[in-house]
Amino acid sequence: MSQTTIHKSVRCTGIGLHSGKQVELVLRPAAEDTGILFALRNGSGSTFLTPAPSLVVETSLATVLGDGRETVATVEHLMAAINGMGIDNIQIEVSGRELPIMDGSAASFVYLLKQAGVRTLSKARKVMAIKKNIEFEQDGKYIKARPHDGFRIDYIIDFAHPLIGRQQMELEITPDTFAKEVAKARTFGFLKEVDYLHANGLALGGSLDNAVVLDEYGILNAEGLRFKDEFVRHKVLDFVGDMAIFGAPIRGHFEVFASGHALNNSFLRHLDENRELYLEEKVLTQPRVAEEVLGGEILEPATAVA
Repeated sequence: MSQTTIHKSVRCTGIGLHSGKQVELVLRPAAEDTGILFALRNGSGSTFLTPAPSLVVETSLATVLGDGRETVATVEHLMAAINGMGIDNIQIEVSGRELPIMDGSAASFVYLLKQAGVRTLSKARKVMAIKKNIEFEQDGKYIKARPHDGFRIDYIIDFAHPLIGRQQMELEITPDTFAKEVAKARTFGFLKEVDYLHANGLALGGSLDNAVVLDEYGILNAEGLRFKDEFVRHKVLDFVGDMAIFGAPIRGHFEVFASGHALNNSFLRHLDENRELYLEEKVLTQPRVAEEVLGGEILEPATAVA
């Protein structure tokens, strides 16, 4: 199985969740063994940043990467699309210190990747495979992982809200299942939290256009839900994105209960610090069909330019 990159550059613009201002994103092909590389554009040029668990500097509203000089926020939805759709090498140019929130899901990013196409490279794909069972728990929330030839997620959430309650999703993540079952699920929040954030100058770009917002009894979005269990599907999306920050594709069977960005990153740091105990590098040698990498129907964003 060979490494992949995208075939051509694509770009989009959108509103940043934090600033409420328009930001631009460009996705470019990258050479083999590049991995995921951010190019953060500023007035004096570009700062390059390769995601790693230790570079996550904030997790309260979204996953934020930083190197002590520059930061880039809300990376998890694009990272989920790249990971879920099987892209190994890509350069991400960002202006505005955050990614556009788009519609609050990964659908627009999957669309961009499909427009860019996929190109197979000459080197074999390397993955980090779970080789020993691991249980990671904090405050009653947990992530458990065990060996598995693939990327499987069993996720449970439990919210004291009449529209959410306890939801569970079990899914083997492939480009097709990610695009069809996960990518369109939007982020969600509660009205009282949104009001507090806006009153304190936070999440200025958040709106009903890019999030499912709930009051005490139901949702405020006139169009309703995209899936009856959209909430747990989005948590799966976030998990796929946060796991991509490890720096290499991870293979294993993950059982997750009530996790979020903070626990996801704590788990990755623990995994990274104990690589020899829990992980082994595998080189995938079986053939890879390029057309299968970007499968699945997806929504088209109005602001995407191929």
